Amino acid sequence: MRAAEELPDRLERLALPGVLTAEEAARTTAGLVALQRPDGAIPWFRGHHLDPWDHVEAAMALDTAGEHDRAAAAYRWLARHQLPDGSWYAAYADGDADRVTDRARESNFCAYPAVGVLHHHLSTGDDAFRREMWPMVAAAVDFVLGLAREDGGIGWKREADGTPVRDALLTGCSSIHHALRCALRLAELEGETRPEWELAAGALGHAVRRHPERFLDKSRYSMDWYYPVLGGAVVGAEARSRLASRWEEFVVPGLGVRCVVPNPWVTGGESAELALALWVAGEPGRAEEILRSIGHLRAGDGLYWTGRVYADRAVWPEELTSWTAGAVLLAVAALTGDPATRAVFGGADLPHGPLPDCCPDRTPGPPDLPAPRGHRFTAGGGPGDGTVDATGNGTGRDGPEGPGRAVPAGAG
Repeated sequence: MRAAEELPDRLERLALPGVLTAEEAARTTAGLVALQRPDGAIPWFRGHHLDPWDHVEAAMALDTAGEHDRAAAAYRWLARHQLPDGSWYAAYADGDADRVTDRARESNFCAYPAVGVLHHHLSTGDDAFRREMWPMVAAAVDFVLGLAREDGGIGWKREADGTPVRDALLTGCSSIHHALRCALRLAELEGETRPEWELAAGALGHAVRRHPERFLDKSRYSMDWYYPVLGGAVVGAEARSRLASRWEEFVVPGLGVRCVVPNPWVTGGESAELALALWVAGEPGRAEEILRSIGHLRAGDGLYWTGRVYADRAVWPEELTSWTAGAVLLAVAALTGDPATRAVFGGADLPHGPLPDCCPDRTPGPPDLPAPRGHRFTAGGGPGDGTVDATGNGTGRDGPEGPGRAVPAGAG
């Protein structure tokens, strides 16, 4: 149990000039805490649905703020409600497991708990919790790989009747690639080998880097632009080149990142995730610039509006979402040096699978990770103090029209 006096210090470390003060980080954390149900579920906001991917993103944010017990409760909610085949449904009304609103089971939703469980383990050093969660992670990954294609892609989902949808989404598969590498690290910690996971990780990373034709064309969506970097398939100079190639299309100076071009709609979640991708690519200055630009989406309670139609100077939709706040806290944590967040998203110690015998490619080297802003986080302080040793997304907004929420009427 985290001692009460540790919380202010933990939040002080999340202070990033021009983005968040410690007091603002505390309000954002309190806003997330208020959205979490007593059973651990974290819906988008109370009364709206929960999806497993965004639930995990919010749980990771709680860990960055030192709310480890609440993050653990979120992962235990997943363990309690995992289906027999290792999956979860795509949506639950207000996080109520008895009120399923979408019975499809999406591959990237089901993969992402591996990222969160590793992040929690590195945040807390809690080996018992990691062992408790391992069967859940293993079953979920096996479900996901049941949708693997011969070309390395992963099919989007299984319909409610079990019919597989084999179309692959670039954003979703980039997130799955990240999750597979985290799952392989958890397997190492468990003392297990999973060669089929290794082969899948290598083949999927190769497909993301070298074969855009294997994925549905959702290139209008910003997530398809930056997620190959955020998911760790594209690193270093190649990552920076990718982000530079469409910067002027997606980034609106002073306002944030468009969800979809050419619509005049910037969104907080995509902006914060781009900031995290920029940190992964070794561009912390640009990452901070993006985070500063979305201050106009911050509400008085510390949460963030989903987006703004800047042509109309109107917030849209009028929703304060858990995953937007979660993405902001994760990006700030990486920039200020949180060891667990840096280890999981930087990926320097995460396993790579073998490359397929397909076409010229190479296993990505270690990312060009910048030093933490202010060097405030320190490793080795003990469980709950950001401890991490040297060895130790599609996202929830994916859908048939590609990554991103519905586009506001009249924003085209």
